Amino acid sequence: MILCDTSTIAKFYVFELESAAVRGRLEAEDAVCVSELARVELMGVFHRRLRDGKWSRDEFLNVAGQFAADDIRGYWTWMPLNTAILEAAASTFTTLPASVFIRASDCIHLVTAIHHNFAAIFTHDKHQTVAAATLGLEAVAILA
Repeated sequence: MILCDTSTIAKFYVFELESAAVRGRLEAEDAVCVSELARVELMGVFHRRLRDGKWSRDEFLNVAGQFAADDIRGYWTWMPLNTAILEAAASTFTTLPASVFIRASDCIHLVTAIHHNFAAIFTHDKHQTVAAATLGLEAVAILA
């Protein structure tokens, strides 16, 4: 069982250099856990590809449909967002060194991992990787 952020899940659906390796690794796991935040972020990734002209409307709807089908069949194990996680994420900013750059959503992914006792988070986000180490988490990138 592993926990992934949106940058890793996106590579499952969007063809990139690491996509085959990501797909192989995730398909080999007994459970792939993801923060509920990733549901919205992933649709944002898909929509950006549509907006940027990288996907047609049909491609966008096809991939969104595949994600929905995977969700219905239970491929993703959703880690619920709750007040405790959101409060912990908010307070995390008070403990981070000034040199650490992290977006609010990335902080939520990291705190979700900590809250659910994961030692690592699978991510391809460079800022989240640095922040993970600061919070005592291992950041793992699945490379091609």
